[in-house]
Amino acid sequence: MVPFGGWEMPLEYPTGTLAEHLACRNDAVVFDVSHLGSVRVSGAAGFDRLQAALTNDLGKIRPGRAQYTHLLDDTDASVLDDIIVWWHPERDGETHVFDVMPNASNTDGVVAAIGGVETTHDRAVLAVQGPNAAAKLEAIWPAAAGVGRFRVIHADWRSTPCTIAGTGYTGERGLEIAAPAAVAGSLWEAVVAAGIAPAGLGARDTLRLEAGYPLHGHELGPGITPLQAGLGWVVAWAKGEFRGRAALAAERDHGVHRHLVGIATEGRRPPRAECAVLIDGEPAGVVTSGNFSPVLGHGVALAFVPPDVGAGAAVQIDVRGTAVPGRVVGTPFVSST
Repeated sequence: MVPFGGWEMPLEYPTGTLAEHLACRNDAVVFDVSHLGSVRVSGAAGFDRLQAALTNDLGKIRPGRAQYTHLLDDTDASVLDDIIVWWHPERDGETHVFDVMPNASNTDGVVAAIGGVETTHDRAVLAVQGPNAAAKLEAIWPAAAGVGRFRVIHADWRSTPCTIAGTGYTGERGLEIAAPAAVAGSLWEAVVAAGIAPAGLGARDTLRLEAGYPLHGHELGPGITPLQAGLGWVVAWAKGEFRGRAALAAERDHGVHRHLVGIATEGRRPPRAECAVLIDGEPAGVVTSGNFSPVLGHGVALAFVPPDVGAGAAVQIDVRGTAVPGRVVGTPFVSST
């Protein structure tokens, strides 16, 4: 167990991070991700607040869908948080109910920007992930197992209403379940009894890195914009004004001074965050996340480098004084099965 964002979270279970990682890639695992924030925003006015605050366009989706989006700093367009919005299906005539899911340590800032009511401590969130996740969940909860990718549904667990979204952070197909705290323990026990192995934060991080997903505080955060991180697709320029738009448009028009790339290194020695990226022996960038890839059997890293450094470029990563050879590659490093 380790402290994380004000929570005490499992880093790994007795099987260990490597086994948990491979179980997610080849079978199914469950993560307790209750540390993620939840902010409930309701009503047509809430829809308008989200549109004015966040980069993506909620008008592109509808009730029963989820959307990835960013909250930007209004001054320099850096990413204050990357967020999933769950738009609840219509219920009792209410069509505008949203659960905004920020990163653990950023919840207060998100509430200040969008309003709403924090519900983090009223529920648990279990992420069931892996190629066999739906099939194994089907045996105990068919209604939840059928949720589609980036869909949001309501389903009862032992007569208690829950919300399920076809989302995750592993690169595998799966779902995330927001269950009231009172039934979360029984749900966890049933999921594990169905042959879905528990997994901790260690495996969640190596999985998201293989998938090429950004982590706030590493690939996103102060001084880092969506355009630098290669996430321009999350910006809906045509929807009108949103927080940070002017600063981001200025960067778009001028051009970014760096961009995020994937690097595959030779050998098993893992690159790490803050390691220098070298080109022809000279510092040219910095690693934001790095580790050993259990699937590929060698090191992988995400790094910021100059915009003219593209796929195929030969680089080295300075790992404690040793220049580890590598090459710029596309992401994801590992594609979902």
